[in-house]
Amino acid sequence: MSAASKNITDLARQLYKLSFDNNALSSDRVAGVLEYVEKHAPANSMAVLKAYQRLIVAEVARNRAIIEHAGAVSDTTLSTIANALAQKYGHPVETISQSNPALIAGLRIRIGDDIYESSVAGQLADLAANV
Repeated sequence: MSAASKNITDLARQLYKLSFDNNALSSDRVAGVLEYVEKHAPANSMAVLKAYQRLIVAEVARNRAIIEHAGAVSDTTLSTIANALAQKYGHPVETISQSNPALIAGLRIRIGDDIYESSVAGQLADLAANV
């Protein structure tokens, strides 16, 4: 990694750390960081902002679970899943419910880089891959 790349990465990480309030990503803090960068444009400001954006996007993804389902899912079930994920990850998790008839039956949950597959389509894909 070149010195310029390391400086860009280090500055993006510092800005990222400043974006939190009480261990939670704060929209006010993010706005403040962006104001600061606009007023005091660092060297390679676009590269710094792109690196900062990647960190913020990854953080948002870690706090959001997309629950895909083939059929109807009750609010109680979604709430139970959200509570289980919050317990597993150690922080509140926002859930987004999406219908996906291609799953045939079951659920697929994506949170950050983690995928929990419990659908018929997933099982069929596994069988096809192992044949």
